[in-house]
Amino acid sequence: MSITLTAFEASPDRGRGLARDMQVRWALEELGLAYDVRLVSFAAMKQAEHLARQPFGQIPSYEEDGLTLFESGAIVLHLAERHPGLLPPDPHARARAIAWLFAAMSTVEPPIVEWSMARMLERDTPWFGERQPMLEDRVRTRLAQVADRLGGAEWLEGAFSAGDLLMVGVLRRLGRATMLTEQPRLLAYIARGEARPAFQRAYAAQRAVFEAQARR
Repeated sequence: MSITLTAFEASPDRGRGLARDMQVRWALEELGLAYDVRLVSFAAMKQAEHLARQPFGQIPSYEEDGLTLFESGAIVLHLAERHPGLLPPDPHARARAIAWLFAAMSTVEPPIVEWSMARMLERDTPWFGERQPMLEDRVRTRLAQVADRLGGAEWLEGAFSAGDLLMVGVLRRLGRATMLTEQPRLLAYIARGEARPAFQRAYAAQRAVFEAQARR
C-alpha cells in the first residue's frame, strides 16, 4: 500500500517550507520512498474524517498499510527506524541521533514557537515590549547550546541523521532573525541541510502547492 501524507491545501507559510509536512516530505525523499499527498482545507481539518487520522485537527498525518500516524516527529522516527539511511547502525550512535530528534522538537522548538507567536499575536498588547527580551534570551540560550555541541562538525552525531533533519527544520523557523544570524555555525549547518538534494525535492513539492493555489 502506498504512503499517503496530508498537507495544507493553502499553507499559511506561503510556500516557505515551514509547514510541518515539510520534515516528513524531506525524510521520505532522503529514503527514496514514493508517497501521495492528500491536501486538506482548514475546514476539512476539523471534520470527523480528518480527526480520525489526526485527533488535534492539524497536519500532517501519515497512512501506510493500515497504519495511521500523526505528529511529524513521530512519523520521521517511524520512517527512520523502518528504513536504512536516517539513523546510524551503531546502537549507541543511533540512540544519540534519536535523542537529538527529541531535543529538536521538545527542547529547541518550544521557545522558538513561543517567540514567533508572540510577535504575531501580542504586538498590540501592553506586555509585548517587556516579554520580548525574555523570549529572545530563551531562544539565544538554546541556539548557543546547539552551536556549542555542533562545534566544527557538519552534523550533530557523525553522519546526517533524522536528528539533523528535524533540528534543521526547527531552526529554519527563525528565518533571518538576529538571534540566528549571531550563530554562524548554525547558519552553515542550516545551509548544509538545505543543500541536500532530498531537501530540495521536498521543498519544491511543497512550494508547488502554494504556487498552484496562488494561480487560482
